[in-house]
Amino acid sequence: MRGPTKTFRLVATLLLGAVLALGGCSDQRGGGPAPSPPTRIAFVPKIAGIPYFDAMDTGGREAAKQLGIEWSTTGPPTVDPAAQVKIVRDLIAKKVDVIVVAPNDPAALAPVIADARAKGIHVLTSDTDAPGTQREVFVNQASAQGIGTALVDALMAKTGGTGQYAIVSCGPAAANLNSWIAVQKEYAAGHYPKAQLVETVYAGEDQDTATNLAKGIMAGHPGLTGLIGECTTSAPGVAEAVRDEQKIGQVFTVGVGTPQAIKPFLLDGSCSQSVLWNVESLGYLTAWTAKQVADGKPLQAVNKVSLELPAVKYDAASKTVLLGDPLLITTDNVDQFKY
Repeated sequence: MRGPTKTFRLVATLLLGAVLALGGCSDQRGGGPAPSPPTRIAFVPKIAGIPYFDAMDTGGREAAKQLGIEWSTTGPPTVDPAAQVKIVRDLIAKKVDVIVVAPNDPAALAPVIADARAKGIHVLTSDTDAPGTQREVFVNQASAQGIGTALVDALMAKTGGTGQYAIVSCGPAAANLNSWIAVQKEYAAGHYPKAQLVETVYAGEDQDTATNLAKGIMAGHPGLTGLIGECTTSAPGVAEAVRDEQKIGQVFTVGVGTPQAIKPFLLDGSCSQSVLWNVESLGYLTAWTAKQVADGKPLQAVNKVSLELPAVKYDAASKTVLLGDPLLITTDNVDQFKY
């Protein structure tokens, strides 16, 4: 009787070991299908290496940590539209899930945006729109009306609503800048009829060029009292021109400048005020919106994005997400922002 009993025990032990081994294999493999890879979102700014888009990238990377996505930023070395198109084509070849672009020239990007959509890649715009293209959503920092009127009011508060002023913008085809300028012209004409816009010039996202253009405007218009720097490179550029020409207190400047870049000019009075928004929050919102689109989640009229962005509005008619109202940056609050 002992022989069969030992054999039975041996067989039972071997069977139990096999069951446990199989169970161990099941545990190691997760007991089901492998998890899906994270959504890959690629951001293409207007240009690489400037504080504004570096701050947007910081916000996007923070969102990536919290949302479990992959975020990358690749910007062109110049504002040549062809350089931006090439980057987008490379991203299409890499089969990323979402491409977000801040277009230098919407018309130049229209064909490549259509190509991306045809291949099943989602395309959004952020900071700058590409109206008339197949982009799915525009992540807007603030309304054109809000930015345009704030810039004019800030300048006219210093000039007394009179005198000659000029605008130094960046890319001539940038839809966001052109929309702000259109608002400024209409608003100033209606609210400050004694002020005269004498020139609008374009520096192409280069601060030194903006400085030189502003100096030329001052030389050509000795009675000039104001300059508007329409983007984050021309805002410090026009202020630098006023400082170099020793016209602080005679020619006043305002602009769309990032806090730390504009801070020295706020402190010495060559810039009176910067009109901006929280750029890192714009980057965060961009990444969040891209994930919603990639996941097929419809955007609501009001969206709770995060604790810092509890009520972001979405306009379905224009397919636009709006970060919020412009932020006025002065010497009083400039140190609240590290970018």
